[in-house]
Formats: sequence, structure tokens, C-alpha cells
Amino acid sequence: MRERITAVLLRARYAAIGAAVGAAVGGLFSRNAASTGGAIGGLVGATVADTRGTVDTLLEDIRERDPRSDELDAE
Repeated sequence: MRERITAVLLRARYAAIGAAVGAAVGGLFSRNAASTGGAIGGLVGATVADTRGTVDTLLEDIRERDPRSDELDAE
């Protein structure tokens, strides 16, 4: 349960950062562009968080299954 909450908070954090950056860039042009930039930035941030979580999980699985990883830990 804790991992799930952590993943949700990470996604929200990245979405908020993406929305802020998108709104800031869009705000340089107009109010409408700021709104659109914030929305697109939020989507990009959430997507990055999901992709990052997937890659981290995949790397952990590979390390667990790789017999060479045990040799490196033993040294």
C-alpha cells in the first residue's frame, strides 16, 4: 500500500512541476497559451512519472534475475 501511495504522490509531483513549467513558458505569450501550456505540461509530467516508475521496476527485476549481480555484491 505504501508503494502505491508513493507512486501516486510521485506522479502528482511531476505533473505539478510540468504544469508549472508549461504555464510559465505559455505565459510568455498570452493567457490562453499559459492555460494550454499548463495542461500539456501536467500531462507530460504525469507521463514522465509513469515511465520512470516502469523503468525503475524493470531494472529491479533484471537485477534480481541476473546471476552476475550476486557476484558483484559478494566482492
